[in-house]
Amino acid sequence: MASGRVCTGFSLPYVAAYSVTGGNVSYGTPMKLARGVDVSITPNTGSNVDFYADNQRAESAGGVFTDGTFSVTVDGLKQDAEKMIMGLPAADSDGWLSYGDSLILPYVGFGFIARFMEEGVTTYVPFILAKTTFDFVETSAATQEAEISFQTQALTGKIYRSDDANHNWKHVGKEYETEAAAEAALLAKLA
Repeated sequence: MASGRVCTGFSLPYVAAYSVTGGNVSYGTPMKLARGVDVSITPNTGSNVDFYADNQRAESAGGVFTDGTFSVTVDGLKQDAEKMIMGLPAADSDGWLSYGDSLILPYVGFGFIARFMEEGVTTYVPFILAKTTFDFVETSAATQEAEISFQTQALTGKIYRSDDANHNWKHVGKEYETEAAAEAALLAKLA
């Protein structure tokens, strides 16, 4: 009997505009961010609290999620995805996107699929960070030398508790036999 499952892949990062009305969270139409290379989620929690009685630790309460950060590496953002996660206005008539004083980073839901293997069986699990903001996109490029060097784009962001009644910050779906089924579940939850 296996003692756990191992992660073997990451794919299909999506974003969707986040909004809340009277405690009801909703999302806009999901958009594929780019092709996924890797992802990392780092939650931050408050300190554990211990209570002592009769000269020993009698009770302990674990830390509570406060916020977090994430990083995702993609092959490269397309202009529509960059506009969404950066809150950019439409491109100028000559096609230029302008970063300026009026720019306000929007809240978005961020989702993806993780692939797992256990005892030779592959499954796919959808993940959603309920409320996030992306940090400003870094730009880097390197000249081509003797061979093409594929360059990726690293994105970072912040994780918040959502404004729903339970203040959820992450949703993890069930295991699916196919990536297409996991993607359909992700899109249904994110939409």
